[in-house]
Amino acid sequence: MGKHHHPITETGALKDAAREQMIERGEQWTEMRETVFEALATFKQPASAYDIAEKVSEMRGKRVAANSVYRILDLFVGSNLARRVESANAYVANEHPGCLHDCIFLICDDCGKATHIDNDELSGGVRKAAENAGFHAERPVIEVRGRCGDCD
Repeated sequence: MGKHHHPITETGALKDAAREQMIERGEQWTEMRETVFEALATFKQPASAYDIAEKVSEMRGKRVAANSVYRILDLFVGSNLARRVESANAYVANEHPGCLHDCIFLICDDCGKATHIDNDELSGGVRKAAENAGFHAERPVIEVRGRCGDCD
C-alpha cells in the first residue's frame, strides 16, 4: 500500500466524527472539549495552544488558560482527533479521525502552512529502519520543512 487519500470533511461532520471517536474510546465529549475542537478546526495552518486558547476565550466570552487547552490537545492527539506538528509546537485538526496511520507534514517556512500527506510506503520504511535498530516506533511523524507551491 503506497498512498491513500481521504476526502476533507466539512466542519460539522468533522465535529460529529470527533465526538464519536471520543465516545468510542470511553471519553466524555464535554462542552469545553467541543469548543476546543471547534476552535482548532477553524485554523487553516498549525495553531499553538495559546492561539487556540485565545480563540476559545473569544468563543466562550471568558478567558481560558492555555494549560487547560494543552491537556485537551494532548487527549485529542492520543485519540487521533488532532496532530501535533512537533517542529512548530502547534496542532492541526485531523480531518479523518477514524483512520489511524502515520503522519507526514510538509511545512512551509514562509507562510506556515502545513500540508498533511499519507504515504504508507514511506512511513513503512521509517518503521522498518526503526525495527532494524531494535526500536518499536509507536507513531512516526515525519516533517519536511521548505517552501510550498504558493510561496515558491
